Amino acid sequence: MKNSGNDSLGAEDRQPKESTISNLDSRFNQTLRNVQGLLKGRSIPGKVLLTRTADVLDSSSVSDKPSNYSRSLSDNDTGTSNHIAKSEEEDLQIINNNSIVNKSKSSTSNTEDLTKEVQKPIMGARATDSARVMKFTTLLSGTTIILDKLRELAWSGIPPYMRPNIWRLLLGYAPPNSDRKEGVLRRKRLEYLDSVAQFYDVPDTERSDDEINMLRQIAVDCPRTVPDVAFFQQAQVQKSLERILYTWAIRHPASGYVQGINDLATPFLVVFLSEYLEGGVEKWSISDLSPDKITNIEADCYWCLSKLLDGMQDHYTFAQPGIQRLVFKLKELVRRIDEPVSRHMEEQGLEFLQFAFRWFNCLLIREIPFHLVTRLWDTYLAEGDSLPDFLVYIFASFLLTWSEELQKLDFQELVMFLQHVPTQNWTHQELEMVLSRAFMWHSMFNNSPRHLVS
Repeated sequence: MKNSGNDSLGAEDRQPKESTISNLDSRFNQTLRNVQGLLKGRSIPGKVLLTRTADVLDSSSVSDKPSNYSRSLSDNDTGTSNHIAKSEEEDLQIINNNSIVNKSKSSTSNTEDLTKEVQKPIMGARATDSARVMKFTTLLSGTTIILDKLRELAWSGIPPYMRPNIWRLLLGYAPPNSDRKEGVLRRKRLEYLDSVAQFYDVPDTERSDDEINMLRQIAVDCPRTVPDVAFFQQAQVQKSLERILYTWAIRHPASGYVQGINDLATPFLVVFLSEYLEGGVEKWSISDLSPDKITNIEADCYWCLSKLLDGMQDHYTFAQPGIQRLVFKLKELVRRIDEPVSRHMEEQGLEFLQFAFRWFNCLLIREIPFHLVTRLWDTYLAEGDSLPDFLVYIFASFLLTWSEELQKLDFQELVMFLQHVPTQNWTHQELEMVLSRAFMWHSMFNNSPRHLVS
């Protein structure tokens, strides 16, 4: 997927190496400060990792905050200036509807208003902040889009109305040269239409027994896809999903259809439908769209799904060796970050494959509220070819969200807990927390695999 960014390498190589290192350090330090600010006074997995650079955040700058003060990580753009570490005398700025709350306001009513304002389950201020929107707009307005810069911006969240175009670019489905975009999309959509006519719109008498069985399995799985979202129970939506999945499976015989791929198509379907349907997903009706628009949406879903799975082919071939390899890496990473949890799970006889296989197979779609999935996938797609390895860090961060709870459970309770993790009330704040920890641990461990091993 990252190969589509080769056009931009010449421009990037001209930048001084010191600038690249400085930007990486700035991004890491900002993420570390964000995590420390949220976790101050709380017991967390890997706490020793945070305290190693405790001097980054002056404790005096947070000691006078209200006890019920909380801040979403999405309030700050990764890589921005150190405005969260300003001195006591300056105002605490909270980017939420561009409001500014002065720290000197100590009345009970003002404190309660501040808490309610900060804790609103918004769509992530980082993705919708006007300064970041301007950066996206400027970047996308060029004749040739620099994909490396787009990935850096997209990692922290994409404004919803920009998401369809940016996802096409990140996956290499749409070319970075804007002059070629319309022609490429038109040709790819016609190619999908031809494939549907060739493989799907044929009688069963022209299919092999394996193809008939595969189509039947897809037809069984489509109604089970995202069952808690009514939109996916519409017959026409399920028929579109069936066409996408069957066409993909026929054109990728090395793996064919594997249960779980149906989940991976749903974020694409929702994002590309959002170009034509307004309001929330729960109010959508695909029957409001013309057949031509539905075909274009299906084609975009098909090609983006193909691009995504091209980067993780061995996840869905026989015995799914890619997933098994990543589950082993997850087990080792958790042992290094939170040895008590690792030891307790081992003592209880719980194997990581028993719960983490589904996480890698469906990329957490079944584990978090569906309205958070597209934000999570902004980061997935921004990672490009590095996604499989980064998934290990995301899932470690996700698992260790419940470090203390897990150590109190026996085998049966662990299995039940991890099959139904309590994320039903999650907002973007909890998701940003998971991603920030994952980024921090990746920065620490990825290039030093024996770091802090006892």
